[in-house]
Amino acid sequence: MNTNTYHDNKVGRNLILRLPEDVMKPERLGAMHQTRLSFARTLLRKITDEKWTLKQDIWSLSPEGYGHAVYKLTTPSHVYHLVIFCDEIADEERNDRVIAQKWDVTFCLVSGEVDDTFIARLKSSVPLQEAGRQPNKVLVLARANKSVRVFEHIIERLAAGEQPDPQVLAQVGYILRTTAVYGNGKFGIQDFKSLENNPDFNQSFSAQMCAVYLLKQFSLDWVDYLARQRGGNRAVPLHPKLQRYLGVGNATGLGMAPYLINHPCIVDQWLSMREKALATVLRHPIHPEKLNIFKNLVARAILHLHEVVTIDELQQQLNTTASEELKTIVNMPIEHDTWRAFLQSCAHLSFEAQEIIISCLMELYPEETDQFAYSMNADTTMDLPQGKPLADLLSLLEKRYQWAIQTDFENPDNIYWFWYRSEDKEEPRLGIRNQDTGVEKELPLDIGRQVNRLYRAVKQNDPKQTIASFILNNPKFRSIARRVWTMGHKPMGDIQMNVLQKNVLPIHLLRCKLSMFGATKFDPRSDRWVRVTLFQGAPLFHHINADEWLFPLLPTTAELKQGASS
Repeated sequence: MNTNTYHDNKVGRNLILRLPEDVMKPERLGAMHQTRLSFARTLLRKITDEKWTLKQDIWSLSPEGYGHAVYKLTTPSHVYHLVIFCDEIADEERNDRVIAQKWDVTFCLVSGEVDDTFIARLKSSVPLQEAGRQPNKVLVLARANKSVRVFEHIIERLAAGEQPDPQVLAQVGYILRTTAVYGNGKFGIQDFKSLENNPDFNQSFSAQMCAVYLLKQFSLDWVDYLARQRGGNRAVPLHPKLQRYLGVGNATGLGMAPYLINHPCIVDQWLSMREKALATVLRHPIHPEKLNIFKNLVARAILHLHEVVTIDELQQQLNTTASEELKTIVNMPIEHDTWRAFLQSCAHLSFEAQEIIISCLMELYPEETDQFAYSMNADTTMDLPQGKPLADLLSLLEKRYQWAIQTDFENPDNIYWFWYRSEDKEEPRLGIRNQDTGVEKELPLDIGRQVNRLYRAVKQNDPKQTIASFILNNPKFRSIARRVWTMGHKPMGDIQMNVLQKNVLPIHLLRCKLSMFGATKFDPRSDRWVRVTLFQGAPLFHHINADEWLFPLLPTTAELKQGASS
């Protein structure tokens, strides 16, 4: 495991980080799992530490479950409301794609107080989603569909006075599945810039994560309510262990992939903080009590992999391989002196197994790792230096961008795809170059190809001239040169992925971002979209605590017999 050393003022010491050519490989990014730094985990620690409260303010649903509900969220500094609308739709109208126009549930997170007039205004706009114009008090706009089988099964069983079959729940893991969670100024809602000084939601995607977490609570309240409507006095509430087990689903496609390419400074910040947190763990000697915790977490991860339901044969094989590899970790003695030496000894394992090991390691020293969770925001400015010779840019290219320089972009397989934006819903799409129409509208996501062209142009110029002079004579390279200079001086830099390559797997990008959100149970539906769960296994709001909930597991029969204790 090759490394670089960085001085970090946060911890006041040098941290030994893995090299970006290892960390930023798409295959590794596509194997990432939730960690303590994932946004869902960070949010729940904040809720715990600051004693946020949640109250069901309005429950205006018909006996069939249609209408609206409002939850009031109170923090030490502010009040928010989650406003939810439930509508009846036909089965054929239930579509996870962005082209859908109707959903079972639409909802928004609102800053400040809401009254009947404001709720009426939301009712006219929120169910329209992209087609509506939202009030600026709205922080998050989203929608979700039922997992119909799980939804009906839970209500039917609870109404009859019985608990649902855990195995039915395990097939999906959620009641509601979101299909888009919008923030940052879309459709009239508040810009993220306005939240920079908001102590509640000033971190990346924290408002969106909060809205999804509150939706989990609503989904549980919703099925209990409908069971009582259907079963009357016979109905029983959902067992607390099953309430905790169920999360919120998410279906994500190609629309998420360009974010990681278009926001390289943010991606570098996320992964740099993750690497720095890992580095604080790896410097520790291995003590028996920490080793025991670690092995218990790995054993839990093995069980979790066995419970993951996916139709994707490759993911099935990856999970099986990782499970077998991790069993050797649990069953054999670890004789290394430090965690760094141990992780180095795991370099031969699959990326899936290695990333699970990393997630488990980061649970061992929370007092050290958690401090990095609040440094996820990044300065996204990309600049070129003044007075520097072109030789410095050439040196940086050769040091940090070999993955792009060594790619033969004359090979048709390396420029097979072009990315464009669909006219109907403005969604990213992939077209086959020289076969599909629309190449003239290609999106500039081809960072590898742009870098390659820049390198060849730089090589043909006098290395003693200034970078500014080169750009003045070659203005078409200004943007990519700015990116190379900026990202080349950051710890992790660019994702090392040619997104035009014939066998490229965009799902690697999706999984990287979703793991940073805190998603679990990755179920690829193709190489372009994936289903996951969020907040599965997370503690419920009314007895929330910051305990560890890495790798959620289905409650055992013994746990479900323990009555109402959670």
